[in-house]
Amino acid sequence: MTKAFALLFSVIFLGTACIAQNTGLDYYLNKAMENSPLLKEYQNQVLANALDSQRIRAAYKPQVSGIGNNTYAPVINGYGYDAVLTNIMSVTDVVNVNKTFAGKRYMDAQYSSLRLATDSVRNAGKIAAQDLKRTVTAQYITAYGDLQQLSFYNEVNELLKNQGDILKKLTQNNIYRQTDYLTFLVTLQQQDLQLRQLRILYRTDYAALNYMCGIFDTAAAALPAPDIALQQLPDATASIFFLRYRTDSMALQNNLSILNYAYRPKLSTFGNAGFSSSFLYQAYKNFGFSVGVDLTVPIYDGHQRRLQQQKIRLLQYSNDNYKDFFRMQYDQQIAMLRQQLTSTEALINDINEQIKYSQGLIDVNGKLMEKGDAKISDFIIAINNYLASKNLLAQNNISRMQIINQLNYWNR
Repeated sequence: MTKAFALLFSVIFLGTACIAQNTGLDYYLNKAMENSPLLKEYQNQVLANALDSQRIRAAYKPQVSGIGNNTYAPVINGYGYDAVLTNIMSVTDVVNVNKTFAGKRYMDAQYSSLRLATDSVRNAGKIAAQDLKRTVTAQYITAYGDLQQLSFYNEVNELLKNQGDILKKLTQNNIYRQTDYLTFLVTLQQQDLQLRQLRILYRTDYAALNYMCGIFDTAAAALPAPDIALQQLPDATASIFFLRYRTDSMALQNNLSILNYAYRPKLSTFGNAGFSSSFLYQAYKNFGFSVGVDLTVPIYDGHQRRLQQQKIRLLQYSNDNYKDFFRMQYDQQIAMLRQQLTSTEALINDINEQIKYSQGLIDVNGKLMEKGDAKISDFIIAINNYLASKNLLAQNNISRMQIINQLNYWNR
């Protein structure tokens, strides 16, 4: 879009509205990425998983805690708790240390679970970014299509006004009838109303674009043509959309490993040191320590392990079905979109040829009308045909860009 047309748009199309800075598609895409709370949430999830990895490592280090258990149960005039049970007074203040031992394979499986979860979040973030790009680009194309329609409707409107001045003089000279001139004025008014409606539509779609990108701006500006080019598409198995199924499959396999390790014997040690006394005999000697070992060997769990394994295998089976279905749909959708693109581009070429003939017919009728040799109805029909062709061209140009946008969605 030329600077001259941008200026024309600001003066004629937007009236007294404030004109925002003229920015392109990349600006809106960057703003949408920058302001998206969903993408920020995925980034925070990745950071949270990194903290979970450190938390798992910390959980298998020695755990130190202080324990205090101090009681006093007096017996007054023979009334009170049985002293044999309570010893009347008991003071226990110790520092306790526990450590659970886990095999390297079990720890590696837990770390793998977190890594796979992080990979899944990162991949989900990439897919969300692609969704956002596609949505913003589609809205930008829609708004730009409104602007294109405004452009040629304004062009026709100016043409009609110029011809209207000529027709008015010819009508005053009795070359054309008053009814012919009134018919022409009705057509001009219809075009003016259509132009006003398109201005409202453009403002609405432009505002929707700002809203979608998190931009608070009530002004409007002429959008430059979007740089929409068909990009190279990867093989289905190399795309981020296929990667999520692969990651889910690896995560399920890892869950099986963690489940199996959970049923292995577990060893933990503990120790404490401090003061524990009933104060009945030489309390000053009741400083000491203790150590111990806990060993847990699973024997029977009511077949919970086997049921959990079956559940994981069912989830794996469902994931494989989704993966196979995606591969089939991916190829089918790409082929369908490419076919639509080819047909649309061929139709655009034919419409351009039609516009040349319509433009020529307008020029001829315009020259004849200046001499008083053309019928007003013929000139109006030529104008309507030209508008119809230009509308069809704009719609198909927008459709072409929207199809390319749909194809580019799969480029990662």
